[in-house]
Amino acid sequence: MGKMKFMDLSLEDKIQHLYEHAQFVMDIRYYRFKINLFLLNGHYFEVFIAYKEVEITKIVPLDYESNRFGFYLDQVRLPKWANS
Repeated sequence: MGKMKFMDLSLEDKIQHLYEHAQFVMDIRYYRFKINLFLLNGHYFEVFIAYKEVEITKIVPLDYESNRFGFYLDQVRLPKWANS
């Protein structure tokens, strides 16, 4: 399944697809969220889990220009093209 088709899925279907077909990479703590990073078909996705609600609030492609990207770089080795 391609990135665009995946993003068209409902949140529930995205959750199921990631947990069945993606590789868990790591998690970080970011403000009021725990964010799980998954690799699916060569694309990284962030799964935002709200602490207090213990609920997945959104799933988005990894934004390589976000402030969170530095947290991942400190802990995991991503391909060189990812930080260029």
